[in-house]
Amino acid sequence: MRAVSIQAFVAACVAAACLLQGPRPALAAGVGGLAMAAGNVVVALTALGGGIQPAGAAFARLLVGVMGKWVVVLAVLAVALGAWHLPALPMLAGLAAGMLANLVALNLRKS
Repeated sequence: MRAVSIQAFVAACVAAACLLQGPRPALAAGVGGLAMAAGNVVVALTALGGGIQPAGAAFARLLVGVMGKWVVVLAVLAVALGAWHLPALPMLAGLAAGMLANLVALNLRKS
């Protein structure tokens, strides 16, 4: 969950940077970043919520979690692009920043 909080912070920073272009690009960037953070919450709850299990069951939970992540991300992006008509480029920038923030946060070590 630490990685998700870092993702949300990075999404807010990208949205603040896009605020120079206007409120709709800033909202789009925030939605993109928070969609990725919400997807990673789904992965964390699904894959890590079952306790100690055999390897096959743990791998299945991981696969279901990753599929759920991308379903959530694509659904949020589809609604934001289709129903809300938000600009796509800032949304993809927020999504990419969220993905990179997740990779960085997962590789940070506590000293």
